[in-house]
Amino acid sequence: MTEQSPQTSRNTPRNNGVVVAACLTFVGAMVGASFAAVPLYDMFCRVTGYNGTTQRVEQMSQVVLDRKITVGFDANVASGLPWDFKPVQRNIEVKIGETVQVEFTATNISNKPTKGQAIFNVTPMVAGAYFNKVQCFCFTETELKPGETMTMPVVFYVDPEIVNTPETKSIGTMTLSYTFYPHESEKPVALRADEDKGPEQKL
Repeated sequence: MTEQSPQTSRNTPRNNGVVVAACLTFVGAMVGASFAAVPLYDMFCRVTGYNGTTQRVEQMSQVVLDRKITVGFDANVASGLPWDFKPVQRNIEVKIGETVQVEFTATNISNKPTKGQAIFNVTPMVAGAYFNKVQCFCFTETELKPGETMTMPVVFYVDPEIVNTPETKSIGTMTLSYTFYPHESEKPVALRADEDKGPEQKL
């Protein structure tokens, strides 16, 4: 049997240590990236309009084109939130660059106060970067008392730059869609506690 050289024997523990350290560093980096992925992705979507994410602006458009576009409205409520949520108008026709206000209504059909938070997107998704919101109920959480109905305005305009991009210049219809989700604090205590447990603790 061939005898292992002392040189190789001495280097093996050190080499193993380098490999282990490299693996641990890689795993740590992946864990950190997973925690950062959601907020970074959300920021990326808001800046670029990717995935139909609309833009938030502080002022109204200064340019209005002599060209119209139809904007439709869609309203949804996620499971766990006892609300009736719908747009006052299903669609409107507006001039590109024209600042307009539309309204949605939400009614709490339960017998207790509830809170909701709306998320939103625009289709076709490529048009999201050109849909600018000046005012929206989706910027903050909404609380409704039992049986309460609230009218919630959205002020927006379609950026005139939409006609200068090959991918969007021929778009004639856009749809703004909202989905209301229960606010985190509205979840039952038992459910929140269960979600905080690891997989092995739930078994």
